[in-house]
Amino acid sequence: MTITLVNPDGLPTVDVYRQVSIATGSKLVFLAGQVAWDADGGTVGVGDLAAQVERCYLNVGTALAGGGASFDDVAKLTVYVVDWTPDKMPLLLEGIARAAARLGVTPVPPATLIGVAALDVPEHLVEIEATAVVD
Repeated sequence: MTITLVNPDGLPTVDVYRQVSIATGSKLVFLAGQVAWDADGGTVGVGDLAAQVERCYLNVGTALAGGGASFDDVAKLTVYVVDWTPDKMPLLLEGIARAAARLGVTPVPPATLIGVAALDVPEHLVEIEATAVVD
């Protein structure tokens, strides 16, 4: 296993991610930010944060596979959400859970959530980028 996920003593344990990832592989895979596009470039879930989060995670999974990686190899996720407020957390978590169920994974690498004013087009509510390490 190239990635070991850890919650060190002295830091809070968070259900949806681990505080630290330790990477020991030899190949880095950097993903462009994935938005809620289908394979034809159409936006999925316009106005629906949970649907867009789900699609972003599915797209991350597809992009990882294209780089010879999987969610098990992800060392770090960064999630950008338009007009973020804490009351959106249940929708974010719902989208993650739906994607995790469809992918058969538990995506809990260290993650950073950043609220932004806008993304590439007004229809996109979330963008997720990832860095993976593989042998």
